[in-house]
Amino acid sequence: MNKDNRNSRTFKKHVLLSHSMRILLAKNSKKFFVKDISADFHCQFGFVTSADLKKKPGSTVKTNKGVELKIIEPSFIDLYARIKRGPQIVAPKDIASIIVETGIGKESVVVDAGGGSGALCFYLAHICKKVTTYELREDFTKILEANKKFLGLKNITIKNKDVCDGIAEKAVDIITLDLSEPWKAITEAEKALKPGGFLVSYSPTIPQVADFIQALNKTEFIHIKTKEILERLWECEERKIRPFTHMLAHTGFLTFCRRL
Repeated sequence: MNKDNRNSRTFKKHVLLSHSMRILLAKNSKKFFVKDISADFHCQFGFVTSADLKKKPGSTVKTNKGVELKIIEPSFIDLYARIKRGPQIVAPKDIASIIVETGIGKESVVVDAGGGSGALCFYLAHICKKVTTYELREDFTKILEANKKFLGLKNITIKNKDVCDGIAEKAVDIITLDLSEPWKAITEAEKALKPGGFLVSYSPTIPQVADFIQALNKTEFIHIKTKEILERLWECEERKIRPFTHMLAHTGFLTFCRRL
């Protein structure tokens, strides 16, 4: 199959998935996700009839209270925001850094360990060729399967298995680790990654980072950098422009390594 056909199939699959769903946007930036357009939708502005929900994207509809809302079809990011959560997820700001630092894209093959709810592996599957995620806990695996079905992703494989027991995939471009003891996965990661491939570890504490980097010294990996990302939003209302009092500060440390 050529690239154009593959991309076309992916696009059609996503269109079919989102066809029966809608996003309603208000002028104050309030957003409402409508999962079922066969029934009236109720919100703080009143309700929108099923007939109005079925209007084409871009249409403006009114609630029974006269509030105007714009209809759009949900994109991947709209669906992604609705995935089920179990354990703590990798934050979007950290996912963005992983993508930029490793340069992964549509031809990349990825292995993810510690799948959890799938926040990282599903976003990587959205932009990469193929993703395999390893999750040891069966209850988390069920959450992953449900989220995979909801997002309609076909290029991700979920394995209920300890990644430290072996990685079947070979010549992998990048392996991401969201594990309490990531150093235990280094040996298997070294076997699976292609030369020049990236190993990225996500850890909440510095002792975990220190133990991980120390374990790298006996391998064919080089430590590139360790960093954390801080995100501060701003309030912008007429001339009242200032940072919000609270910010999304520490979520985890990202350690980037590369196989020689």
